[in-house]
Amino acid sequence: MVNGHCDEKFSKLKKILEQQISSDFELGASVAVEWKGKEVVNLYGGYRDETKISKWDKDTIVNVFSVTKAISGICITKLVDAGLLDVNEYVGYYWPEYSCNGKENTKVIDFLTHRAGMFGFENDIPQASWNDWYVYVKALEKQKPFVTPGLSQGYHAVTFAWLIGELFKRVEGRSIGRYFKDEIADPLNIDFHIGLNDDQINRCASITSFDRLDSIKPPIDFIKFIPNFFLNHELINLKKSLKTKHFLKAFMPEPFQENDVNSIDFRSAELPAGNGHGTAAGLAKLFGILASGCSRDNIKIMDKKTLEQATKVYSSGPDSVLFGVKLKFGYCFMLDGNKKTNINFAPIFYKNTFGHAGIGGSVAFGDKDNNLGYSFVCNKQQKSKNLYKTSNMLTKALYEAIN
Repeated sequence: MVNGHCDEKFSKLKKILEQQISSDFELGASVAVEWKGKEVVNLYGGYRDETKISKWDKDTIVNVFSVTKAISGICITKLVDAGLLDVNEYVGYYWPEYSCNGKENTKVIDFLTHRAGMFGFENDIPQASWNDWYVYVKALEKQKPFVTPGLSQGYHAVTFAWLIGELFKRVEGRSIGRYFKDEIADPLNIDFHIGLNDDQINRCASITSFDRLDSIKPPIDFIKFIPNFFLNHELINLKKSLKTKHFLKAFMPEPFQENDVNSIDFRSAELPAGNGHGTAAGLAKLFGILASGCSRDNIKIMDKKTLEQATKVYSSGPDSVLFGVKLKFGYCFMLDGNKKTNINFAPIFYKNTFGHAGIGGSVAFGDKDNNLGYSFVCNKQQKSKNLYKTSNMLTKALYEAIN
């Protein structure tokens, strides 16, 4: 059963969500759309965990993993808008302790576009509480980059949290989670949070069937042995990525275990790379506001021109961590990329969209051309080949409805 509301124009989205939940492809999920300043879809259904006792309701929040990076991007862009942060400045200007061991020439824009060469921990991820912020920060301060900063793109899936987060603290004083709450979420009534309190934890859906990251392996490993002469550019990029083994540096040993992401320690920590929790309605509203002029109810998030600057392409791969894929990045935002509607291991991002996707299958984006905010969130992670299947089905139906 799916609850909520849906304008008739978008009825196909309701049918898709009902189908995906009733077939058990999804356990619990929600989709929301804001279009031209109005919430036209807010649907939710299924269950909060595998016991199927607690139903997913309008107040259920869930971890959206790397969708959180887009929220960090919004906060970073607000600092740029306020004149507090220069993306072309060296990181060491704001964070002197970072400027050592080959990282001296790292610029802020390298952090924002995954070009800092720090996509993993040199000596594996510290075995500490997620709330021990400076254990992780100090480890990154001391280590050398895996590649020369600024020269290539390699997705900083986990280390992004402390790189962007500590830079933000050095500039603004508050953490990203606190800043977002104070400056955006509370004033605009947006149900999204980085670092949960007890009441918010009680509203959480549990992440289930968490696919072990060490099972995510490219299906054509043999390509490493084929001469470049016989390969196109995409396969050559894949071959280079396989040889560098940067994926293993970024994700191994596995940073998240199934029970870990549902723990109080994880949920209460502020990790602005991958533990933001919220509703689809909250995310759709946020991106809808940004896509429609950046202000609502006399509350201005940022100047429209600054958002335009933040959503330009500053890096477009190939990504050495994510198997040579040509991902496009602005100021932390994932930009228009996969438009192939039959490929479900990547989210569909159409032209001029900005947002992010998470490894759990959640997606959120804004579309300035259509004054549109969209989000899909869920708690059952699929196998890699179908990771974004439900969101891609919903995105296709959405654009069919508005075009």
